Amino acid sequence: MTDDKNMNNDVNMNLVDIVGAGPGDPELITVRGMRLLQQADVVIYAGSLVNPKLLDYCRPDCTIYDSAGMNLDEVIAVIKEAWPQGKRIVRLHTGDPSIYGAIREQMDILEAAAIPFRVTPGVSSFCAAAAALKKEYVLPEVSQTVILTRMEGRTPVPAAEDIRNLAKINATMIIFLSVHMIDELVARLREGYPADTPAAVVYKASWPEEKQVIGTLADIAEKVQQAQIGRTALVTVGRFLGDEYALSKLYDKGFSHGYRNAVTD
Repeated sequence: MTDDKNMNNDVNMNLVDIVGAGPGDPELITVRGMRLLQQADVVIYAGSLVNPKLLDYCRPDCTIYDSAGMNLDEVIAVIKEAWPQGKRIVRLHTGDPSIYGAIREQMDILEAAAIPFRVTPGVSSFCAAAAALKKEYVLPEVSQTVILTRMEGRTPVPAAEDIRNLAKINATMIIFLSVHMIDELVARLREGYPADTPAAVVYKASWPEEKQVIGTLADIAEKVQQAQIGRTALVTVGRFLGDEYALSKLYDKGFSHGYRNAVTD
């Protein structure tokens, strides 16, 4: 991976750009990500996970591949063919590519092949979910920790990271890729959280078809089933969804910090 610090000028730069597409809304991609799509000769995008409206940023002559039907070898083969020709390549991943983006294996292959690359971060769906819910994940005296995790499916998780263990912390938890197992998920969560813990499910945060289901661990599974949400949704759990919290010291007039003195009445 190149460490060149002068990489803001992308023109004529022969490298592979791994780009976070954001959560769905085409306006929530970064400015750099948009510019890279506009300049790209080749785009390989992550199928149904990426809003196809983002491809409107591409030039008419850009070659576009949908990686939903491609395996790792096929993705790399496209890159290895285009890169020696000096083509500008964008590998477009959903949200932020560092979160369940499966980019490490791609980066390792590119590095072994001496193909330079860089990563452009994106807005993750968990950030878009908080925006949709109009909530803040960390609140004074409620939760100062956010856990991003998933249930095991065909992809296992380390035993210590079982939902039941994480639930004992009672922190804010965001569960990816698990809404289709909502009954089992809630059963495990309730081994740590009280039944009255608020929960919310956000389907396709920031997409036009976004849906929200609000409840508690006592009823969220039934509500999700009634809403017929079975994929592409985040499950959020924690008291951050409630109405009780302490005010931040950051803007407390009675609190001094390096930029402001306390005001005394």
